[in-house]
Amino acid sequence: MNGTARLETFSDGVFAIAATLLILDVNLSGDGSVAHQLVDAWPSYAVYAISFLTLGIVWVNHHTVFTQIGRVDRTFLFINVVFLMVVAFTPFPTRVLAENLRDGSKAAAVAYGLTYTAMSICYGALWYYASRGGRLLADTADPRLVSGISRSFAPGTAIYATATASSLISAYLAVVLYALIALFYVLESSIFGRADE
Repeated sequence: MNGTARLETFSDGVFAIAATLLILDVNLSGDGSVAHQLVDAWPSYAVYAISFLTLGIVWVNHHTVFTQIGRVDRTFLFINVVFLMVVAFTPFPTRVLAENLRDGSKAAAVAYGLTYTAMSICYGALWYYASRGGRLLADTADPRLVSGISRSFAPGTAIYATATASSLISAYLAVVLYALIALFYVLESSIFGRADE
């Protein structure tokens, strides 16, 4: 099975739906003045921003990955399906965390972190399956970019697992770490193509 166009189109659709669903859970409480409700909804704004930014980064990196992949096989397709299943699930823990952050719910922060840890595992599996031994890489794949992607993905699962574990100390600490991880990957994605120094 050759080509990646159908897979990329399907993946883009899942990302678009998941990102759109995130905003549907940003609502006003109906208690007090509109100004009070707008201020009171800060947990929804914060968690929405972190989730949307994270999904956006994952989508950009997914696109970058596919510039290096020239063909797919059934195993790769199924790994991508599991990865997209996790992407599509993200609005649920986002809503749970937004609704319970004000109370400092550790369980909500753990559920959110476990989701993104699972996404990191699936994403890493997707890339390493495709890139190991050049299995699915395009003939024109850039070795510097391939190396940069691998370097960037390597710490992902450990970083998310650590942030998730911090939820057991404080939900607020975990949310700060989730935001910092998003910032880290914004910066890291900008240097995918740099050669090893």
